[in-house]
Amino acid sequence: MLFFKANKAAFSRLACGAALLVLCACGNGDEAEVPVQVDGAAAATVNGEKIYVSDVELEAVARGLVPAGQPLDHKSTEYKTVLDQLVDQKLMAQEAIRRGIDQESAAQRRLQMARERILGNLLVEDLVARQVTEERIDKMYAEQVTLQQSNDEVSIAHILFDTEEEAQAVYDEIKVGASFESMARTHSKDTATRMENGDLGYVSPNEQPDPFPVMIADTPEGEISKPFKGADGWHILKVKDRRTRAPKTREEMRPEIVTFLTLNEISKILRELRTQATVQEGGPGVDSAPAAPISLDNGLMPEEDAAPEPKQGSDL
Repeated sequence: MLFFKANKAAFSRLACGAALLVLCACGNGDEAEVPVQVDGAAAATVNGEKIYVSDVELEAVARGLVPAGQPLDHKSTEYKTVLDQLVDQKLMAQEAIRRGIDQESAAQRRLQMARERILGNLLVEDLVARQVTEERIDKMYAEQVTLQQSNDEVSIAHILFDTEEEAQAVYDEIKVGASFESMARTHSKDTATRMENGDLGYVSPNEQPDPFPVMIADTPEGEISKPFKGADGWHILKVKDRRTRAPKTREEMRPEIVTFLTLNEISKILRELRTQATVQEGGPGVDSAPAAPISLDNGLMPEEDAAPEPKQGSDL
């Protein structure tokens, strides 16, 4: 988990606006890595149309069969399975074109949407390649380690009450000598922890609902808090122990950092594009002009699973 300086609500708004693009562009959703690059090696030729080895590798990454960047053994069962499915898909597409299905209006709309989705994914990949650098990852990792060091694990217990009056009465008893543990067993409404003296174990304060993080921070070790209102009633909190949790390694935290940096870049470019764009929602006449036909075989519509013929000397 990343301990961002920005609040969780702000990050949620950022993530919701761009997460769909990231999920589409990233193979398994865990890590925003640049997909396998296109090369000229053909895995198969179907009626004169090539399926590239890189197509098979990219599809395997997208399905979560192999991590991004890890070579796929061309003799493996996974490779053969994916290749067979791409051959079938190619055959079906060719037959659809032969029957003229690709020229139907409904097909044109869906092809246009698919093209836009693919172009959006390619933009995400370009942003990752250009902006999500190892230097930025290193910088953010150092910041996260510093923030995580202030998020020690704390052993806590609590007593849950229905009303403030009940909580205050028990608090007063504990302050004059009553045992917190005995009060928890006899008064707590939390049936899951009552017979365990209210024990909640070790928790990370920043992962708890408000106002627990503040109350934990304000309560010294071995002491109890004043009664406070939570989402499920009134609480008295006891801080039993504090311990430092070792931060995650760079490699453990890297997928989260890459995803966050990617979301941030997408959010920035979307804000800029929306500021410059003219967007008209609904209303008569919006869809009056027919779209220009899109052909599967004229180069305007790149297939999701078959790469175009690479140019001589291209890195793609």
